[in-house]
Amino acid sequence: MIINIKATNIEMTDALKEYAHEKAESLEKYFKDIQKIDVDFGMDNHHHQKGKVYQAQMNVFVPGKGLTISKKAEDLYKAIDKVKDHLKTELDELKDRMRKKDRNEIRNSKGYQEEE
Repeated sequence: MIINIKATNIEMTDALKEYAHEKAESLEKYFKDIQKIDVDFGMDNHHHQKGKVYQAQMNVFVPGKGLTISKKAEDLYKAIDKVKDHLKTELDELKDRMRKKDRNEIRNSKGYQEEE
């Protein structure tokens, strides 16, 4: 799995880079076939809230599909956590859909007939 990390409008420290890498790497336990993850985090300049607003985005590439999740928070670490948590549920749902599709294909290949 390839992990690319990029910071926008802020300086990327080793702690931030390590934290984002750790969170992206942890997604592999929810879905084994992740090919690549692009992590982009930084400060959002165009917002209507007072104070600093941070944004985190992860693009996850799995065979035949790409998932993109973006979240905003007042703390950069919280934004990264929100993205990871949302991706966890999305990857679980994707895995369930793929299993159902595989089950249906196996049933059809065995020639089960529906009774009318």
